[in-house]
Amino acid sequence: MSKTAIPYKIYLEENEMPKAWYNLRADMKNKPAPLLNPGTGQPLTAAELEPIFCKELVAQELDNDTAFIEIPEKIRDFYKMYRPSPLVRAYCLEEKLKTPAKIYYKFEGNNTSGSHKLNSAIAQAFYAKEQGLKGVTTETGAGQWGTALSMACAYLDLDCKVYMVKVSYEQKPFRREVMRTYGASVVPSPSDTTQVGRQILAQHPGTTGSLGCAISEAVEVAASNPGYRYVLGSVLNQVLLHQSVIGLEAKAAMDKYNIKPDMIIGCAGGGSNLGGLIAPFMGQKLKGEADYQIVAVEPASCPSFTRGKFAYDFCDTGRICPLAKMYTLGSDFIPSANHAGGLRFHGMSSILSQLYHDGYMDAVSVEQTEVFEAAEQFARVEGILPAPESSHAIKVAMDEAIKCRETGEEKTILFGLTGTGYFDLVAYEKFHNGEMFDEIPTDEQIAASLAKLPDIQG
Repeated sequence: MSKTAIPYKIYLEENEMPKAWYNLRADMKNKPAPLLNPGTGQPLTAAELEPIFCKELVAQELDNDTAFIEIPEKIRDFYKMYRPSPLVRAYCLEEKLKTPAKIYYKFEGNNTSGSHKLNSAIAQAFYAKEQGLKGVTTETGAGQWGTALSMACAYLDLDCKVYMVKVSYEQKPFRREVMRTYGASVVPSPSDTTQVGRQILAQHPGTTGSLGCAISEAVEVAASNPGYRYVLGSVLNQVLLHQSVIGLEAKAAMDKYNIKPDMIIGCAGGGSNLGGLIAPFMGQKLKGEADYQIVAVEPASCPSFTRGKFAYDFCDTGRICPLAKMYTLGSDFIPSANHAGGLRFHGMSSILSQLYHDGYMDAVSVEQTEVFEAAEQFARVEGILPAPESSHAIKVAMDEAIKCRETGEEKTILFGLTGTGYFDLVAYEKFHNGEMFDEIPTDEQIAASLAKLPDIQG
Protein backbone atom coordinates (compact mmCIF):
# COMPACT_ATOMS: atom_id res chain seq x y z
CA MET A 1 0.00 0.00 0.00
CA SER A 2 1.60 3.25 -1.15
CA LYS A 3 1.08 6.12 1.27
CA THR A 4 2.06 9.74 0.86
CA ALA A 5 0.48 12.73 2.56
CA ILE A 6 0.59 15.51 -0.05
CA PRO A 7 -2.08 17.89 -1.45
CA TYR A 8 -4.84 16.02 -3.26
CA LYS A 9 -4.53 17.99 -6.53
CA ILE A 10 -1.23 16.23 -7.19
CA TYR A 11 -3.18 12.98 -7.07
CA LEU A 12 -5.46 13.77 -10.01
CA GLU A 13 -5.22 12.38 -13.52
CA GLU A 14 -5.41 14.83 -16.41
CA ASN A 15 -9.09 13.91 -16.73
CA GLU A 16 -9.58 14.87 -13.04
CA MET A 17 -10.07 11.28 -11.91
CA PRO A 18 -8.26 10.66 -8.60
CA LYS A 19 -5.09 8.60 -8.46
CA ALA A 20 -5.39 8.30 -4.67
CA TRP A 21 -8.19 7.99 -2.15
CA TYR A 22 -8.45 10.67 0.53
CA ASN A 23 -8.54 9.43 4.11
CA LEU A 24 -10.59 12.06 5.99
CA ARG A 25 -9.60 10.58 9.35
CA ALA A 26 -6.07 11.94 8.91
CA ASP A 27 -7.42 15.47 9.35
CA MET A 28 -9.90 14.73 12.15
CA LYS A 29 -8.84 16.05 15.54
CA ASN A 30 -11.17 13.59 17.26
CA LYS A 31 -10.66 10.28 15.48
CA PRO A 32 -13.55 7.82 15.19
CA ALA A 33 -13.59 5.41 18.11
CA PRO A 34 -12.01 2.00 17.39
CA LEU A 35 -13.96 -1.14 16.65
CA LEU A 36 -14.20 -3.38 19.73
CA ASN A 37 -13.98 -7.12 20.10
CA PRO A 38 -17.47 -8.19 21.26
CA GLY A 39 -15.94 -10.84 23.51
CA THR A 40 -13.25 -8.82 25.28
CA GLY A 41 -14.49 -5.23 24.82
CA GLN A 42 -10.97 -4.27 23.69
CA PRO A 43 -10.00 -2.52 20.42
CA LEU A 44 -9.73 -5.00 17.60
CA THR A 45 -6.29 -5.72 16.21
CA ALA A 46 -5.38 -6.42 12.60
CA ALA A 47 -4.82 -10.08 13.50
CA GLU A 48 -8.38 -10.34 14.82
CA LEU A 49 -9.94 -8.65 11.77
CA GLU A 50 -8.03 -10.52 9.07
CA PRO A 51 -10.07 -13.76 9.35
CA ILE A 52 -13.14 -11.65 8.40
CA PHE A 53 -11.77 -8.99 6.02
CA CYS A 54 -9.02 -8.99 3.41
CA LYS A 55 -5.60 -8.11 4.83
CA GLU A 56 -5.13 -4.91 2.81
CA LEU A 57 -8.64 -3.72 3.67
CA VAL A 58 -7.90 -4.27 7.35
CA ALA A 59 -4.87 -2.00 7.00
CA GLN A 60 -7.06 0.67 5.40
CA GLU A 61 -9.74 0.23 8.05
CA LEU A 62 -7.30 0.88 10.89
CA ASP A 63 -5.28 3.68 9.27
CA ASN A 64 -6.18 6.95 11.00
CA ASP A 65 -3.11 8.89 9.90
CA THR A 66 -2.33 8.56 6.19
CA ALA A 67 -4.07 11.31 4.24
CA PHE A 68 -3.71 9.80 0.76
CA ILE A 69 -3.63 6.13 -0.21
CA GLU A 70 -2.69 5.39 -3.80
CA ILE A 71 -5.32 3.63 -5.92
CA PRO A 72 -3.83 0.55 -7.62
CA GLU A 73 -3.53 0.87 -11.39
CA LYS A 74 -5.90 -2.06 -12.07
CA ILE A 75 -8.64 -0.35 -10.05
CA ARG A 76 -8.01 2.96 -11.81
CA ASP A 77 -8.28 1.19 -15.16
CA PHE A 78 -11.65 -0.21 -14.08
CA TYR A 79 -12.78 3.22 -12.86
CA LYS A 80 -12.08 4.62 -16.33
CA MET A 81 -15.08 2.70 -17.67
CA TYR A 82 -17.37 5.19 -15.90
CA ARG A 83 -15.24 7.82 -14.15
CA PRO A 84 -14.97 10.71 -13.78
CA SER A 85 -18.72 10.84 -13.22
CA PRO A 86 -20.70 13.92 -14.29
CA LEU A 87 -21.09 17.03 -12.16
CA VAL A 88 -24.31 18.56 -13.49
CA ARG A 89 -25.81 22.04 -13.12
CA ALA A 90 -29.56 21.49 -12.65
CA TYR A 91 -30.65 24.42 -14.83
CA CYS A 92 -34.08 22.97 -15.57
CA LEU A 93 -34.80 22.33 -11.90
CA GLU A 94 -33.68 25.85 -10.99
CA GLU A 95 -36.03 27.28 -13.61
CA LYS A 96 -38.93 25.08 -12.46
CA LEU A 97 -38.46 26.16 -8.84
CA LYS A 98 -37.93 29.82 -9.86
CA THR A 99 -35.03 30.01 -7.45
CA PRO A 100 -31.95 32.22 -7.47
CA ALA A 101 -30.04 29.27 -6.00
CA LYS A 102 -27.54 27.41 -8.16
CA ILE A 103 -28.05 23.65 -7.87
CA TYR A 104 -25.40 21.08 -8.80
CA TYR A 105 -25.49 17.32 -8.46
CA LYS A 106 -22.77 14.69 -8.71
CA PHE A 107 -24.34 11.83 -10.68
CA GLU A 108 -23.10 8.35 -9.76
CA GLY A 109 -25.65 6.32 -11.69
CA ASN A 110 -23.85 6.21 -15.04
CA ASN A 111 -22.55 2.64 -14.72
CA THR A 112 -24.10 -0.78 -15.12
CA SER A 113 -24.66 -1.25 -11.40
CA GLY A 114 -26.60 2.02 -11.36
CA SER A 115 -25.02 3.58 -8.28
CA HIS A 116 -21.92 4.83 -6.46
CA LYS A 117 -21.42 1.42 -4.83
CA LEU A 118 -19.16 0.22 -7.64
CA ASN A 119 -16.40 2.57 -6.44
CA SER A 120 -15.80 0.40 -3.36
CA ALA A 121 -16.97 -2.92 -4.80
CA ILE A 122 -14.15 -3.10 -7.33
CA ALA A 123 -11.61 -2.10 -4.68
CA GLN A 124 -12.72 -4.76 -2.22
CA ALA A 125 -12.97 -7.43 -4.91
CA PHE A 126 -9.49 -6.49 -6.19
CA TYR A 127 -7.89 -6.96 -2.78
CA ALA A 128 -9.68 -10.29 -2.33
CA LYS A 129 -8.33 -11.47 -5.68
CA GLU A 130 -4.83 -10.23 -4.84
CA GLN A 131 -4.96 -12.25 -1.63
CA GLY A 132 -5.77 -15.39 -3.60
CA LEU A 133 -9.26 -15.87 -2.16
CA LYS A 134 -12.00 -17.93 -3.79
CA GLY A 135 -14.85 -15.51 -3.13
CA VAL A 136 -16.63 -13.03 -0.91
CA THR A 137 -19.89 -12.75 0.97
CA THR A 138 -21.97 -9.66 1.62
CA GLU A 139 -25.37 -8.22 2.45
CA THR A 140 -27.42 -5.78 0.39
CA GLY A 141 -30.43 -3.61 1.13
CA ALA A 142 -31.98 -2.13 -1.98
CA GLY A 143 -29.63 -4.27 -4.05
CA GLN A 144 -27.32 -1.53 -5.32
CA TRP A 145 -24.34 -2.83 -3.36
CA GLY A 146 -25.04 -6.44 -4.25
CA THR A 147 -25.35 -5.50 -7.92
CA ALA A 148 -22.08 -3.57 -7.84
CA LEU A 149 -20.20 -6.34 -6.03
CA SER A 150 -21.51 -9.04 -8.34
CA MET A 151 -20.30 -6.98 -11.31
CA ALA A 152 -16.86 -6.48 -9.74
CA CYS A 153 -16.57 -10.18 -8.86
CA ALA A 154 -17.55 -11.22 -12.39
CA TYR A 155 -14.83 -8.93 -13.76
CA LEU A 156 -12.22 -10.54 -11.48
CA ASP A 157 -13.59 -14.11 -11.61
CA LEU A 158 -14.51 -14.33 -7.92
CA ASP A 159 -17.44 -16.18 -6.34
CA CYS A 160 -20.04 -13.84 -4.81
CA LYS A 161 -22.65 -14.77 -2.19
CA VAL A 162 -25.25 -12.07 -1.43
CA TYR A 163 -27.75 -11.96 1.44
CA MET A 164 -30.46 -9.51 0.37
CA VAL A 165 -32.88 -7.94 2.86
CA LYS A 166 -36.09 -9.91 2.38
CA VAL A 167 -38.38 -6.92 1.74
CA SER A 168 -36.04 -5.65 -0.98
CA TYR A 169 -35.65 -9.16 -2.43
CA GLU A 170 -39.42 -9.11 -2.93
CA GLN A 171 -39.81 -5.44 -3.92
CA LYS A 172 -36.86 -5.28 -6.33
CA PRO A 173 -36.77 -8.54 -8.34
CA PHE A 174 -35.00 -6.98 -11.32
CA ARG A 175 -31.97 -5.89 -9.31
CA ARG A 176 -31.86 -9.39 -7.86
CA GLU A 177 -31.81 -10.79 -11.39
CA VAL A 178 -28.99 -8.48 -12.45
CA MET A 179 -26.92 -9.93 -9.59
CA ARG A 180 -27.69 -13.45 -10.77
CA THR A 181 -26.81 -12.45 -14.34
CA TYR A 182 -23.36 -11.50 -13.07
CA GLY A 183 -23.07 -14.91 -11.42
CA ALA A 184 -23.89 -14.12 -7.78
CA SER A 185 -26.04 -16.34 -5.57
CA VAL A 186 -28.76 -14.26 -3.88
CA VAL A 187 -30.57 -15.36 -0.71
CA PRO A 188 -33.42 -13.44 0.99
CA SER A 189 -32.48 -12.52 4.57
CA PRO A 190 -33.16 -13.60 7.22
CA SER A 191 -33.01 -17.13 5.86
CA ASP A 192 -32.94 -20.66 7.20
CA THR A 193 -29.55 -21.27 5.55
CA THR A 194 -27.53 -19.96 8.50
CA GLN A 195 -27.62 -20.47 12.24
CA VAL A 196 -28.05 -16.77 12.96
CA GLY A 197 -30.77 -16.49 10.32
CA ARG A 198 -32.75 -19.26 11.97
CA GLN A 199 -32.37 -17.54 15.35
CA ILE A 200 -33.64 -14.23 13.97
CA LEU A 201 -36.63 -15.93 12.32
CA ALA A 202 -37.47 -17.62 15.63
CA GLN A 203 -37.30 -14.30 17.50
CA HIS A 204 -39.07 -12.23 14.80
CA PRO A 205 -41.48 -14.51 12.89
CA GLY A 206 -42.56 -13.02 9.58
CA THR A 207 -39.94 -10.26 9.70
CA THR A 208 -39.17 -8.37 6.49
CA GLY A 209 -35.52 -8.28 7.54
CA SER A 210 -32.96 -5.53 7.89
CA LEU A 211 -29.39 -4.82 6.91
CA GLY A 212 -28.37 -5.85 10.42
CA CYS A 213 -29.88 -9.31 9.84
CA ALA A 214 -28.26 -9.72 6.45
CA ILE A 215 -24.85 -8.68 7.78
CA SER A 216 -25.03 -11.38 10.45
CA GLU A 217 -25.72 -14.06 7.87
CA ALA A 218 -23.02 -12.91 5.45
CA VAL A 219 -20.39 -12.77 8.21
CA GLU A 220 -21.29 -16.25 9.44
CA VAL A 221 -20.94 -17.73 5.95
CA ALA A 222 -17.60 -15.99 5.35
CA ALA A 223 -16.21 -17.12 8.70
CA SER A 224 -17.26 -20.73 8.17
CA ASN A 225 -16.03 -21.16 4.58
CA PRO A 226 -12.25 -21.31 3.90
CA GLY A 227 -11.12 -19.04 1.09
CA TYR A 228 -13.89 -16.48 1.66
CA ARG A 229 -13.94 -13.06 3.29
CA TYR A 230 -16.76 -10.69 4.13
CA VAL A 231 -17.08 -7.33 2.36
CA LEU A 232 -19.37 -4.43 3.25
CA GLY A 233 -20.85 -1.66 1.10
CA SER A 234 -21.14 1.09 3.68
CA VAL A 235 -20.44 2.16 7.29
CA LEU A 236 -16.79 1.01 7.51
CA ASN A 237 -13.84 3.42 7.32
CA GLN A 238 -12.41 1.60 4.29
CA VAL A 239 -15.65 2.10 2.34
CA LEU A 240 -15.77 5.85 2.96
CA LEU A 241 -12.12 5.95 1.90
CA HIS A 242 -12.90 4.35 -1.48
CA GLN A 243 -15.94 6.57 -1.99
CA SER A 244 -13.81 9.71 -1.59
CA VAL A 245 -13.38 9.62 -5.38
CA ILE A 246 -16.85 11.19 -5.54
CA GLY A 247 -15.94 14.26 -3.55
CA LEU A 248 -12.44 14.58 -5.02
CA GLU A 249 -13.86 14.72 -8.53
CA ALA A 250 -16.65 17.08 -7.54
CA LYS A 251 -14.24 19.47 -5.86
CA ALA A 252 -11.79 19.36 -8.76
CA ALA A 253 -14.57 20.24 -11.22
CA MET A 254 -15.92 23.05 -9.04
CA ASP A 255 -12.46 24.45 -8.39
CA LYS A 256 -11.80 24.49 -12.15
CA TYR A 257 -14.69 26.92 -12.62
CA ASN A 258 -14.18 28.80 -9.34
CA ILE A 259 -17.42 27.49 -7.84
CA LYS A 260 -17.71 27.08 -4.08
CA PRO A 261 -20.77 25.31 -2.69
CA ASP A 262 -22.43 26.91 0.33
CA MET A 263 -24.32 23.71 1.17
CA ILE A 264 -23.52 20.04 0.50
CA ILE A 265 -26.36 17.53 0.90
CA GLY A 266 -26.32 13.74 0.82
CA CYS A 267 -28.61 10.88 1.74
CA ALA A 268 -27.44 8.92 4.76
CA GLY A 269 -28.07 5.28 5.59
CA GLY A 270 -24.72 3.83 6.58
CA GLY A 271 -22.71 6.76 5.28
CA SER A 272 -20.84 5.65 2.15
CA ASN A 273 -22.24 8.18 -0.33
CA LEU A 274 -22.35 11.10 2.08
CA GLY A 275 -18.88 10.37 3.43
CA GLY A 276 -17.44 10.14 -0.06
CA LEU A 277 -19.14 13.28 -1.33
CA ILE A 278 -18.11 15.52 1.55
CA ALA A 279 -14.59 14.15 2.12
CA PRO A 280 -12.37 16.91 0.63
CA PHE A 281 -14.80 19.67 1.61
CA MET A 282 -14.95 18.42 5.18
CA GLY A 283 -11.15 18.17 5.15
CA GLN A 284 -10.96 21.88 4.37
CA LYS A 285 -13.51 22.62 7.08
CA LEU A 286 -11.55 20.65 9.67
CA LYS A 287 -8.36 22.53 8.80
CA GLY A 288 -10.09 25.93 8.83
CA GLU A 289 -9.41 26.52 5.13
CA ALA A 290 -13.07 26.92 4.11
CA ASP A 291 -16.54 26.53 5.57
CA TYR A 292 -19.52 24.62 4.24
CA GLN A 293 -22.93 23.67 5.59
CA ILE A 294 -23.10 19.88 5.32
CA VAL A 295 -26.45 18.13 5.70
CA ALA A 296 -27.18 14.41 6.10
CA VAL A 297 -30.69 13.36 5.04
CA GLU A 298 -32.13 10.16 6.47
CA PRO A 299 -35.55 8.48 6.32
CA ALA A 300 -37.98 9.26 9.13
CA SER A 301 -38.56 5.50 9.39
CA CYS A 302 -34.90 4.86 10.33
CA PRO A 303 -33.62 8.08 11.95
CA SER A 304 -30.30 7.05 13.49
CA PHE A 305 -28.77 10.56 13.44
CA THR A 306 -31.82 12.55 14.47
CA ARG A 307 -33.31 10.18 17.05
CA GLY A 308 -30.55 7.69 17.81
CA LYS A 309 -27.88 7.60 20.51
CA PHE A 310 -24.12 8.05 20.14
CA ALA A 311 -22.87 4.86 21.73
CA TYR A 312 -21.10 1.58 21.13
CA ASP A 313 -23.40 -0.94 19.49
CA PHE A 314 -23.30 -4.10 17.44
CA CYS A 315 -23.29 -3.58 13.68
CA ASP A 316 -25.56 -6.57 13.15
CA THR A 317 -28.78 -7.97 14.57
CA GLY A 318 -27.20 -11.33 15.39
CA ARG A 319 -24.55 -9.61 17.55
CA ILE A 320 -21.64 -11.52 16.08
CA CYS A 321 -19.86 -8.53 14.47
CA PRO A 322 -17.52 -6.02 16.11
CA LEU A 323 -18.90 -3.15 18.17
CA ALA A 324 -18.74 0.32 16.64
CA LYS A 325 -19.29 3.69 18.30
CA MET A 326 -21.93 5.38 16.20
CA TYR A 327 -25.30 7.01 16.19
CA THR A 328 -27.59 4.02 16.49
CA LEU A 329 -31.19 3.00 17.04
CA GLY A 330 -30.04 -0.30 18.54
CA SER A 331 -29.01 -3.43 16.69
CA ASP A 332 -32.38 -5.00 17.49
CA PHE A 333 -34.24 -2.20 15.67
CA ILE A 334 -35.94 -3.39 12.48
CA PRO A 335 -37.33 -0.45 10.48
CA SER A 336 -40.59 -0.49 8.57
CA ALA A 337 -40.53 -1.86 5.04
CA ASN A 338 -39.93 1.48 3.33
CA HIS A 339 -38.75 1.63 -0.25
CA ALA A 340 -35.34 3.24 0.38
CA GLY A 341 -33.82 -0.14 1.17
CA GLY A 342 -30.27 1.20 1.17
CA LEU A 343 -31.10 3.53 4.09
CA ARG A 344 -32.53 0.90 6.42
CA PHE A 345 -29.46 0.37 8.64
CA HIS A 346 -29.83 0.93 12.38
CA GLY A 347 -26.51 2.76 12.73
CA MET A 348 -24.26 5.26 11.00
CA SER A 349 -20.60 5.37 9.98
CA SER A 350 -18.27 5.98 12.92
CA ILE A 351 -16.53 8.73 10.94
CA LEU A 352 -19.75 10.59 10.21
CA SER A 353 -21.07 9.94 13.71
CA GLN A 354 -17.99 11.57 15.25
CA LEU A 355 -18.20 14.55 12.88
CA TYR A 356 -21.91 14.99 13.64
CA HIS A 357 -21.28 14.67 17.37
CA ASP A 358 -18.56 17.33 17.13
CA GLY A 359 -20.90 19.74 15.32
CA TYR A 360 -19.32 19.71 11.87
CA MET A 361 -22.51 18.67 10.08
CA ASP A 362 -26.30 18.75 10.40
CA ALA A 363 -28.94 16.05 9.93
CA VAL A 364 -32.62 16.01 9.00
CA SER A 365 -35.14 13.22 8.47
CA VAL A 366 -37.86 13.13 5.80
CA GLU A 367 -40.87 10.92 5.10
CA GLN A 368 -40.98 8.69 2.06
CA THR A 369 -44.14 10.07 0.42
CA GLU A 370 -42.63 13.57 0.22
CA VAL A 371 -39.37 12.03 -0.98
CA PHE A 372 -41.16 10.39 -3.90
CA GLU A 373 -42.97 13.64 -4.70
CA ALA A 374 -39.57 15.31 -5.03
CA ALA A 375 -38.22 12.37 -7.06
CA GLU A 376 -41.07 12.61 -9.52
CA GLN A 377 -40.65 16.35 -9.97
CA PHE A 378 -36.90 15.93 -10.47
CA ALA A 379 -37.43 13.19 -13.07
CA ARG A 380 -39.85 15.34 -15.03
CA VAL A 381 -37.48 18.29 -15.36
CA GLU A 382 -33.96 16.79 -15.21
CA GLY A 383 -34.56 13.60 -17.21
CA ILE A 384 -33.18 11.11 -14.68
CA LEU A 385 -35.34 8.73 -12.66
CA PRO A 386 -33.58 8.84 -9.27
CA ALA A 387 -33.19 6.02 -6.77
CA PRO A 388 -35.36 6.36 -3.64
CA GLU A 389 -32.20 6.75 -1.54
CA SER A 390 -30.86 9.60 -3.69
CA SER A 391 -34.25 11.28 -3.63
CA HIS A 392 -33.85 12.06 0.06
CA ALA A 393 -31.06 14.45 -0.90
CA ILE A 394 -33.12 15.79 -3.80
CA LYS A 395 -36.00 16.58 -1.44
CA VAL A 396 -33.87 18.67 0.91
CA ALA A 397 -31.98 20.34 -1.95
CA MET A 398 -35.31 21.43 -3.43
CA ASP A 399 -36.53 22.66 -0.05
CA GLU A 400 -33.39 24.76 0.35
CA ALA A 401 -33.75 26.16 -3.17
CA ILE A 402 -37.35 27.17 -2.41
CA LYS A 403 -36.16 28.93 0.74
CA CYS A 404 -33.75 30.88 -1.46
CA ARG A 405 -36.67 31.86 -3.70
CA GLU A 406 -38.49 33.20 -0.67
CA THR A 407 -35.50 35.08 0.78
CA GLY A 408 -33.74 36.05 -2.44
CA GLU A 409 -30.49 34.42 -1.25
CA GLU A 410 -28.23 33.21 -4.09
CA LYS A 411 -26.96 30.06 -2.46
CA THR A 412 -24.92 27.40 -4.27
CA ILE A 413 -26.12 23.88 -3.45
CA LEU A 414 -24.35 20.59 -4.20
CA PHE A 415 -26.05 17.24 -3.63
CA GLY A 416 -25.24 13.64 -4.34
CA LEU A 417 -27.37 11.79 -6.88
CA THR A 418 -26.21 8.35 -5.82
CA GLY A 419 -27.98 6.27 -8.45
CA THR A 420 -30.89 5.58 -10.74
CA GLY A 421 -34.32 4.23 -9.85
CA TYR A 422 -35.06 2.08 -12.87
CA PHE A 423 -35.02 -1.06 -10.72
CA ASP A 424 -37.26 0.63 -8.13
CA LEU A 425 -40.39 0.86 -10.25
CA VAL A 426 -42.44 -1.18 -7.79
CA ALA A 427 -41.89 1.66 -5.33
CA TYR A 428 -42.90 4.25 -7.91
CA GLU A 429 -45.97 2.13 -8.71
CA LYS A 430 -46.99 2.12 -5.03
CA PHE A 431 -46.55 5.89 -4.91
CA HIS A 432 -48.59 6.51 -8.06
CA ASN A 433 -51.36 4.17 -6.92
CA GLY A 434 -51.65 5.92 -3.55
CA GLU A 435 -50.50 2.76 -1.76
CA MET A 436 -47.42 4.28 -0.14
CA PHE A 437 -47.58 5.25 3.52
CA ASP A 438 -45.26 6.87 6.02
CA GLU A 439 -44.36 4.73 9.01
CA ILE A 440 -42.40 6.47 11.73
CA PRO A 441 -41.20 4.61 14.83
CA THR A 442 -42.60 5.79 18.14
CA ASP A 443 -40.43 7.08 20.96
CA GLU A 444 -41.37 3.92 22.87
CA GLN A 445 -40.16 1.63 20.06
CA ILE A 446 -36.83 3.40 19.80
CA ALA A 447 -36.40 3.50 23.57
CA ALA A 448 -37.08 -0.24 23.80
CA SER A 449 -34.39 -0.95 21.22
CA LEU A 450 -31.87 1.44 22.78
CA ALA A 451 -32.44 -0.18 26.16
CA LYS A 452 -30.69 -3.26 24.77
CA LEU A 453 -27.46 -1.45 23.90
CA PRO A 454 -24.36 -3.20 25.25
CA ASP A 455 -23.07 -1.70 28.50
CA ILE A 456 -19.79 -0.29 27.20
CA GLN A 457 -18.36 3.04 28.16
CA GLY A 458 -16.29 5.08 25.75
